[in-house]
Amino acid sequence: MGDNTPVMIGAGQFSYRGDPAASPSPVALLKLAAERAALDAGLSARQLAAIDALAVVGFTVDAPGGGRAVPHASNPPASLSQQIGASPRWAVYSHMGGNTPQQLVNVLCERIARGETELGLAVGCEFLGSAVKRLTRGLGFDDWREDQELPAPERIGDPRPGVSPYEARHGLGRPINTYPLFENALRARDRRSIPDHQRRLGELFAPFTKVAAENPEAWFPVERTAEELVAVSEKNRMVGFPYPKLLNAIMEVDQSAAVIVASERKARELGVPEDRWVYLHGCADAADLWNPIDRQDFHSSPAMRLTGQRALEMAGVGLDAIGLIDLYSCFPVAVEIGAEELGLALDDPRGLTVTGGLPYAGGPGNNYAMHSIAGMMQKLRRRPGAYGLVTANGWFLTKQSTGVYSTRSPGRPFEREDPGVLQRQIDALPHPAVIEQPQGAARIETYTVVHRREGPFLGIVIGRDASDRRFVAHTPADPETLTAFEAVEQVGRTGTVRPADDGQTNLFIPD
Repeated sequence: MGDNTPVMIGAGQFSYRGDPAASPSPVALLKLAAERAALDAGLSARQLAAIDALAVVGFTVDAPGGGRAVPHASNPPASLSQQIGASPRWAVYSHMGGNTPQQLVNVLCERIARGETELGLAVGCEFLGSAVKRLTRGLGFDDWREDQELPAPERIGDPRPGVSPYEARHGLGRPINTYPLFENALRARDRRSIPDHQRRLGELFAPFTKVAAENPEAWFPVERTAEELVAVSEKNRMVGFPYPKLLNAIMEVDQSAAVIVASERKARELGVPEDRWVYLHGCADAADLWNPIDRQDFHSSPAMRLTGQRALEMAGVGLDAIGLIDLYSCFPVAVEIGAEELGLALDDPRGLTVTGGLPYAGGPGNNYAMHSIAGMMQKLRRRPGAYGLVTANGWFLTKQSTGVYSTRSPGRPFEREDPGVLQRQIDALPHPAVIEQPQGAARIETYTVVHRREGPFLGIVIGRDASDRRFVAHTPADPETLTAFEAVEQVGRTGTVRPADDGQTNLFIPD
């Protein structure tokens, strides 16, 4: 083992719950998390400024089609570097995806192991909470604007949008519309009734709320019962069947998190006590077939399975050796499929989160996993020698990154496998043909009903035509149809499909 072994030495989190008119700017949120990570490692401001690598998680508002309605830094890595007095040789800003924090840590550790970096910072934030309030209340953003427009940052990650134009026309570009499609497919596969499945969802996420209630950084530190989570009410309205509001990731938060990574040599030089050190023992990155409509089915994730297996293999441990777990949890189905692919029971006594998850701990958008890594580091320091597993998911069960952590010194050099190895396996998997303008007899493969505050207004179907080709369509929007789709299982129901009158979408009419 050489002095280039990567080790995490500091982690910091910050949540702002004050007046939106005085809320920190996005770069200020990044700085606060970075400073807290430095404090956690025992580093001075001068030592923090010595970072030679900086990776910033992309803001949700910079997603394709997100627009620039919210003024913020044109080059977040450069702006943050100025704020902390750093001059990193390598500075990147990520493309979109909740997998990004774990992926950035994987990349930083790889750079350190290769001798390309000695001291790196991975940091991100989300600020839609105050941004939306400022927009709706007309508060302005003068204090968020920067004096200069900086050159565009170097980007890292996959820039592709999460869905195809065909899927986007049918509403699949919104997570609240698309994740329910996976959930309903999983329920139908297991032949579980709708009421039984709703109870299962509440029982799955109730323990997450208990963890959130004990997490000082959680956005909603409130323990709730399984019944509360799934009972539809004015305060817990249905969003996308079968998910009421309390089962959805909360987008409008003001939170940031950061992790500092160093070589062992640099950690010693900085005087960081070894009881603060946490190692990344194993990691992996891969994506499922990119567009949801191309997947093998809607109740599995080969990328989750393979990245989990590879990370454990690299760490040299089995799942039974893992003491702490944080599964990405934007919606229940991400946890259900993730647990199944990894071989975990949903009621595993170790628990499935160290933070409380995205709907309750917060930190959604692209930066949640930075909070889970920071939380995992804190818990592992209190359990020396234990192993922790973190999974991170981007887009629509698409991009997966996994990490295995421990305070235990690794017994082998850090060697990250080329992500292309797993990717080639996944890309070679068979999948259904897709037809964009289906016509004739068809059946439902999965579906959802999308709600506004006033009630249901849109039915989305993924189906197969008579030639078993897959398509996306809407249903008739009358209340009778939409209500029936929530009352009785629709997977397998037959009907006819045709191009809709708008010339952009398809229409499925059930028999």
